[in-house]
Amino acid sequence: MNRTIVLIGILLGALAIILGAFGAHGLEKLVDASSIETFEVGVRYQMYHALFLLFLGIWPNLAEAHKKRVFTLIVVGVLLFSFSIYLLALNSLTSFDFKSIGFLTPIGGVFLILGWVFLGYFVLKAKGMKEVE
Repeated sequence: MNRTIVLIGILLGALAIILGAFGAHGLEKLVDASSIETFEVGVRYQMYHALFLLFLGIWPNLAEAHKKRVFTLIVVGVLLFSFSIYLLALNSLTSFDFKSIGFLTPIGGVFLILGWVFLGYFVLKAKGMKEVE
């Protein structure tokens, strides 16, 4: 499980760099400044959580079931939050109105928050720091 978590963290991090470069250099002629700022929010949160997954994957002695739960919440959260933001920021470039899926962004945010909350709960629940050191 640790290897999967780290690899997904690496993948999301690399993708955040690619999308960030695209947002910084490729979007300026296609969408307005507000859309670029929105796109960058998605990139930023994706990168934060890619780093979170790297940390989670290398953290020893946290129960595998706990890691899996947090991992799932974070990955689903990134997919719903960041990717819906990307689509919303690029809405003017397509004939499909991505505003109709805008409800996914806050749902993704809730998944991200829950990932952090569950990790905190599992750390607090651990007897001493032996389980999480």
